Formats: sequence, C-alpha cells, structure tokens
Amino acid sequence: MQLYQFPPTRSLRAVWALRELDIPCELVTVNLLAGEHRQPAFLKLNPAGKVPVLVDGERVLTESVAIVLYLAEKYPERGLIPSDAGERAQLYRWLLFTVTELEQPLWRISRHTSLYPPERRLPADITLAREEFLAMAAVLAGQLAERPFVLGDRLSAADLVLAYTLDWGNELKLLEERAPLQAYLERMYARPRAPQRIAEAMASISRGASAG
Repeated sequence: MQLYQFPPTRSLRAVWALRELDIPCELVTVNLLAGEHRQPAFLKLNPAGKVPVLVDGERVLTESVAIVLYLAEKYPERGLIPSDAGERAQLYRWLLFTVTELEQPLWRISRHTSLYPPERRLPADITLAREEFLAMAAVLAGQLAERPFVLGDRLSAADLVLAYTLDWGNELKLLEERAPLQAYLERMYARPRAPQRIAEAMASISRGASAG
C-alpha cells in the first residue's frame, strides 16, 4: 500500500487513519511546491492533480474522506467505523457536515486571502464565509460540549476528518471563542498516533525549502 501525500494538505487525514489503524504503508511525498502533482506520472494516478492518492494493489483511490472511509471499512475490527447502521449513519452525517458546512467556507477564505491572485480576491466573500463557518461551528460545539468524540465515547473515522478541518479553522483564527472545539482539538492531537498539526507541517516545509 502506498499513500501519495504532501503535508500540510488534507493528506494528513489519510495519514492519521493509517496510524490509528496501524496499517503499514509507504508514504510517497508529492512536492506540490515543485509542481510534481502536474507531472504525467502522477496525473495517471489522479487526473485532478491533487493529493492524497492511495494505491492498494490494483485499486487507486483519491479524495481524503473516501480514503479514510475505505481504510476504516477494510479493517472494521479496529473500530473506526461502527457496525450498527444507525451509528454509521451518524458517522456519515458528521463527515458530510464537515466537508460541506465547515470545509467549504474554509476553502473560500483561503482562496480569497492567499490562493487566488490579488486581482481575483473578493474581500466580501471572506466575510460571508467566516460568518457561515462560525454559525456551523456553533452547531458542532453543541455536539461536542459533553462528548469526547463526535459520535460519543469512541473515536471514529469522522473524528480524523473533523480534527484536521478544525485545525485548518484554527489556523484562520476562527476557533478563538469556541472552547469546546479548542478542547476537542487538544484531545485529538494529544493522541499518540496523531499526525503533525498544520502549522508544524508548514514549518517543516519551510525548513526544507531553506535547507535546499
């Protein structure tokens, strides 16, 4: 099994799943800064030119959430996906909440603050996206106020996706008034198999670029 990845991207979600499940896997770094994701060899794996990509035998899988779910379902005995249909429905609910209600406004903020060229940035969209994220963060804070994990007392695949997304929000200074979410982040990243946080991963890239 190989995971094509580049921290601090959403590759960290897949890395976290591999670690929590204790699955041997070769990590193959695709240097986005050097344009390696646009090379023909990588585009054969993912024509979208994005990481992560998981290669498991003949199976090639893209999209970080799909990879996390695939790994959890391949090793159900390791407990990242519930066996009960109702509990699984809640897992899917919070995964979809994460990628639609939380991740999408984060992408909009990132695009209009740093990813788009200055002439294409829309400050008004940043304001709207911040408001949307904060409204949905309040909903999530209610879910996590009395639970250690998003489904209750046990870690699930949803937590691995959610924690990374909240760390992204934290980097954008959006969790400062959400104590339950900050506490959840600390619990998640205190786990012994947690990956790097986004800030740490970005710092390691900067150090590598300086050394090069």
